Amino acid sequence: MDLRELYQELIVDHSKQPRNFGPMPESNYCADGFNPLCGDKIHLYLKVEDNVIIGAGFEGSGCAISTASASMMTEILKGRTIAQAKTLFELFHSMVTGSTESNGGIDDFGKLAVFAGVKEYPARVKCATLAWHTLRNALLKRDESAKTE
Repeated sequence: MDLRELYQELIVDHSKQPRNFGPMPESNYCADGFNPLCGDKIHLYLKVEDNVIIGAGFEGSGCAISTASASMMTEILKGRTIAQAKTLFELFHSMVTGSTESNGGIDDFGKLAVFAGVKEYPARVKCATLAWHTLRNALLKRDESAKTE
């Protein structure tokens, strides 16, 4: 199976059956995100204890790429420290925007590497990064809605 087929399979799977979707009343970090270009919306929940993300979830509506990205992001965050999550944001953003020549740790992403091809479609980069910009706002405890601009 080539990366393009894997990409399509994972995106469809996570968009139709998003993991960690739903309210998370026990969260102690949260943020909203909005992509004005296409109308994608997300509310991200994190449960952090002793600087470690022990739970992550989201609600909202969006395209397949936006939903799949949020779903896969919430899976990879569990068990990571806040510092590791911030690093993941930087690596993911670099990967999908094509702003780095090397893989810069992308091998550590596992399934998230399927989003590397998004850099070929600039409008879709915003869809893939919405959840990640929202994550950054949640970790920094910013009140404003995250945007992909």
